[in-house]
This record gives sequence, structure tokens and C-alpha cells, in this order.
Amino acid sequence: MAKILVIDDQRSIRNTLKDILEYEDHAVELAEHGEEGVEKFKADKYDVVLCDIKMPNMDGMEVLDAIIATGQEIPIIMISGHGNIDTAVEAIKKGAYDFIEKPLDLNRLLVSVRNAVEKKDLVTETKVLKRKVSKTYEMVGESEPIAKVKEIIDKVAPTDARVLITGGNGTGKELVARWLHEKSNRAEKPFVEVNCAAIPSELIESELFGHEKGAFTSAHKQRKGKFEQANGGTIFLDEIGDMSLAAQAKVLRALQENIISRVGSDKDIKVDVRVLAATNKSLKEEIEKTNFREDLYHRLSVILIHVPALNDRKEDIPLLTDHFKTIICDELGMPQKAFDETAVEELKDINWTGNIREFRNVIERLIILGQDIITAEDVKAYARPMA
Repeated sequence: MAKILVIDDQRSIRNTLKDILEYEDHAVELAEHGEEGVEKFKADKYDVVLCDIKMPNMDGMEVLDAIIATGQEIPIIMISGHGNIDTAVEAIKKGAYDFIEKPLDLNRLLVSVRNAVEKKDLVTETKVLKRKVSKTYEMVGESEPIAKVKEIIDKVAPTDARVLITGGNGTGKELVARWLHEKSNRAEKPFVEVNCAAIPSELIESELFGHEKGAFTSAHKQRKGKFEQANGGTIFLDEIGDMSLAAQAKVLRALQENIISRVGSDKDIKVDVRVLAATNKSLKEEIEKTNFREDLYHRLSVILIHVPALNDRKEDIPLLTDHFKTIICDELGMPQKAFDETAVEELKDINWTGNIREFRNVIERLIILGQDIITAEDVKAYARPMA
């Protein structure tokens, strides 16, 4: 059942819509003019709005603008007995979900309402899922090194500044990139990740910039690259130190001019992309070896964020243990397990060469193999099975 607001200056239309929609088990509120409709909308929560376009004092287009200005993603169905194609197009461009002409086709109306309710439910589910994703990628820790990283993220994220993230394998460089995106003005746009080390050098240009049909032997159709896919959002170039010099040159052009071109094409494509990059290598050493372009380094490193190794923030291990324990038990469908103080102290004594990635794997192993309350003996038995 949905809660629907009907705004129409004709009493007969209002009452007819109320009867029809309530017969379909919806809850219906009525407003006889635009100002009343906007007031009711701001005072309560609705799933769908039906609004007439032609009304005295405040017409439907003004109502549409006022509702959209609230920032609530509520489907608005515009109805009119004086509509035409131009009016319909204008309403949809402004953000209306649908446009229906009078006299109303009741079947058409009910289908539109049902679809609008499903859209509203989908938007809500998506927001819940995003909150779950944010929880999964939560940056856990209160130590001084990680607090410094969080502080920089909060300052840098709202800007479009390019960021170079450094740190060892498994420290959480991707996590930093995701938080820079989540806290930015581009959060609702795509976050596209590219692992430069996992793509063969001969394919990296096609992967990043796309290709035209026939550009090379296996190019059977046109393909958009990662930069185009990330348009309006963020692209994360992980392990950028492994990128070929040829691809580096094209990335440099993309950063300088916000322009790319697909492999096999001379056509320039304008892109609006924020670039984040990460590496576990010393790019300055790679520059000295002529493996990395110095001009690209300076373009990427407007802001530098170094992610500390777990061995440098062991005071965060109790929080990390609790965080991963909760997530892993939920993922495995197991009852929540507990770690006693001796287990946590034993975890602090381990040399975490694999950083957070290794730590999470060990916690999962302990949850699967350990007792209901995991002790130091469990950690000694299962944290280092190869020892």
C-alpha cells in the first residue's frame, strides 16, 4: 500500500481519484490547490504525487519545482486536460515521472501509479544497500596514523583534487579511494576501479579509453573504456606504477585536457572524471628508472595520502577484530562469536606483513575453526597454520 497525494483544483477529479486509488488499497490525501499541496507534501511523507498542471495561483509546474527542490526522490505524475507534447516534454525534463492527459484512462493511470511505487521502493532499497556497502567499506580505527588519513579525506573529498594514495599491499588503499568518492559531490555517480597490474600492457589502452570496431584483431564491436564509464564520477587507477609508458601518455592528456580518444579513432571525447591513483611502489624510484613519467606523477600527486601499515597501528586491532568478526559472521550465516582479551593481545603480537588483508583472512579462519569464545590458544593454533 502506498501513500498518495492528489493535487487538483477540480473536486470531481479529486474525489474520483481518491475512490479509485483507495479501492486499490492506497492511502490518499487531497489538496485543492498548489500551495496546499506543497504544504501537505512538506508536512508528511508520500510515495507518489498526482498533480494537475493547470491550477489557479500556483500551477502544476511550480508545484513540481517546489517538490523537487525539497530533495526528496518522490515520483510525481502530472495530469492535464490542456496538455500537449511540448508541455509533456517540459514536465518530464523538469523531473516528472509521467504525464497523463485528461480525460483519464484509468488503466493507464493505475499502471503508472504501480510503476511509480515500484520505482520509489527501488530507490529506497538502493539507499539501504548503499548504507550496507558503506558499512562494509568502513574505515575502522582511532590510532593517530589512521586519524590523520581520515582528516585528510574529510578535507580533500569535497574537492575535485587528484589524489595519489601510497602504502603497502593490503593496507587499504582502495578503501581510502572509496571514501574519497563517497564523501565527494560525485558520490551518486559511478566509481570505476581499474587494476593496472592485472591488465596486460597491450590491452591497458583499450581498457582505459575503449576501442572502435576493427581497431585490432579481437575488436568485434565498439567498446567504451573505463574513463567514459566513469564520466561524471570517479576513476580509481590502482597500482598505477605498473602502467605502460604509452598508456601513461594518454592518461596525462586526459588529465590535462579532460579529453580521451578510443583506440582506432581520431575522434576526441570530452570526459568529466575525478582521478584517484594508488601504488605500492616508489614512483620517484620508477621515474629514475625511466619506468614512470615525471610529468604524470606531478599531475596525479596534487594530494598525497599514505596509508599506514597495520604494524604501525596495532592499537586499532581490538576495533578491527570486532568489525571483521561482525561482518564475517553475517556473511557466513553463523552466530556471532566473541574474542576474549587474551586472543586480542595475541593478535597484537603477530607481525602483520600482509596488513589488513591478511588480518581479515585470519579473523575469518578463527571464526570458522575456533571455539564460540576465541582465545589465545585458538590464535596460536590457527593464525599461523604454516608455522
